[in-house]
Amino acid sequence: MPRRPPKETGKRYYMISAVSQRYDLHPQTLRLYEKDGLLRPSRTEGNTRLYSDEDLERLEVILNLTRTLGVNLAGVEVVLNMRDKMGRMQMEMNSFLNFLMEHIEQSGASKSEVKKAAALARLPPKSVRVLLDRLERSGGSEE
Repeated sequence: MPRRPPKETGKRYYMISAVSQRYDLHPQTLRLYEKDGLLRPSRTEGNTRLYSDEDLERLEVILNLTRTLGVNLAGVEVVLNMRDKMGRMQMEMNSFLNFLMEHIEQSGASKSEVKKAAALARLPPKSVRVLLDRLERSGGSEE
């Protein structure tokens, strides 16, 4: 089901002719990308395609993969799906870290307890540093 652009959001939208000129593409190429599920432009009530800035960013990734790296459209689909999944995983990880930090701050856990919990959760070293830095800023105990 095509997306409809929300009314009066302040976002900019571009018609297919403007996008095809800007990126030196035939409009049929954009239609193909949509048919293959690589792009999902919004539609007006009259069914005109409208591309948002986010759609253009995604198009730039597609063009970089195809033009610069020589990736075929099946490969582009795999890369885009992986990027989307990684983005969702990053949001979940950030949410988990915020939850964990709130719990640590409420419980008054020490640095050593945070390190033990992080090791059990198999958090990456960068995430552990973020937790320890936040604990330090919040005045957590050193033990």
